[in-house]
Amino acid sequence: MGVTNNLVSLIIGCVVVIGILKGVRVYECFIEGAKEGINICLNIFPYLLAMILAVAIIRESGLLDGVIKVLNKVTSIFNLPSEVLPLVLIKPLSGSGALGVFTDIIKSHGPDTYIGILASIIMGTTETIFYTISIYYGSVKIKKIRHTLWAAILADIVAIISAIYFTQLLLK
Repeated sequence: MGVTNNLVSLIIGCVVVIGILKGVRVYECFIEGAKEGINICLNIFPYLLAMILAVAIIRESGLLDGVIKVLNKVTSIFNLPSEVLPLVLIKPLSGSGALGVFTDIIKSHGPDTYIGILASIIMGTTETIFYTISIYYGSVKIKKIRHTLWAAILADIVAIISAIYFTQLLLK
């Protein structure tokens, strides 16, 4: 057993012992928490399913490839290689989809190339915007997201531009 497993077991044990010493009905509290967790999962599931389905449709329909062809002319102005463009387009929708694209980029180009380093920085600095908004706002039944989407998109754009700049700076 590693240090992490022992530490987690120790923390859980301490929480249980402290709860018992304070007179808390630990088992009953755990069961109530588990029930609440299941209800949250049931509330979030439709939003999660919609996002997964949307990403699958975008990838399998060829829409992503068409968008990449159109945007490739624009992104070349900003020195964003076409190989990284699928990552930029999928990441706001799906973390697991982006991880798949990222893995393909690293396998094809290697981790120490301009494309590999740029993809790594983009993967680490951008957010799954639409997934996060749909899950968090959906779970608390908020329908009007106000300025959240535009602020998140702006943050991702800044992250991508910064990734391009710093990767070029790093490799000079």
